[in-house]
Formats: sequence, structure tokens, C-alpha cells
Amino acid sequence: EWLSRVSLTAVAELGMKVLVFVGRMLFGLYWLYNALNHLVIAPKALAQYAAMKKVPAPLGMVVLSGLLLLIGAITILLGIAIPVGVAALIVFLVPVTFWMHDFWNVQDPMQRMVEMVQFTKNLALIGATLLLLGIPEPWHWSLAE
Repeated sequence: EWLSRVSLTAVAELGMKVLVFVGRMLFGLYWLYNALNHLVIAPKALAQYAAMKKVPAPLGMVVLSGLLLLIGAITILLGIAIPVGVAALIVFLVPVTFWMHDFWNVQDPMQRMVEMVQFTKNLALIGATLLLLGIPEPWHWSLAE
């Protein structure tokens, strides 16, 4: 009986480690894709959108935001320097959420809805990113372990 409890506990612990690892990889890959989008895939298109939103030095800001996204992605994927990665992502998310997705200033109903979805998605991402600070370090299966 004792052995079966121990093995069930071990299986449950392994299952939780797997779930956290898979979630971490998905979350990190999301940020990595967005970093590549800012830095390699579509920086000019993003800069045009930023210029439309009256962002100063739009291409420079797109590159800077891409670097913040890359820092966040790397820290999450590798499980290192988590507070640094969280800070980088928050520095990206807060101004982008309120400046780029200001649905309250959009007149066209369809575009307003698109911006509202982006705004609320970013609020959820801010929450999820802050939750990373609550996961005890070192994270399982990370370079810091």
C-alpha cells in the first residue's frame, strides 16, 4: 500500500513537471515567433503600422521591441534569468497594449473590435507573464537546474 502511494505521488510529480515544461515551451515559442516577426519576418510592415499609430522612430521601436521579445523568449525557453525575461516582456507589453491597441480611439466598428481583442489578449499575456514569477526556481528541465 505504501509503495503504491509513493509511485502514484512520483507519477503525479512527473506529470506536473511535464505539463509545466510543455506550457513553458509553448509560451516561450509564442514569444520567440513574435520576436522573429519583429526582427526578421515583418519589421517593415510592423513599422508602417507603428508609424500610423504615431510611434516615434517606428522601425527602431519595432527592432527594440523585437529584442525585448527575444530576451523574454530565451529566458522562458531555457528557464534562466526569469525576472529579467519577465521585466523585458512587461516593458514591451504595457506600452504596446495601451498605445498600439487603443480601441477606445478607433471609430470603425470592425477595427475597434480587432483592437479590443488585441488589447484584452495583451492584458491576459501580462497576467500570464507575471505568473512566471510565482514558479519556484530553478525550473525543472532548465539550464538553471
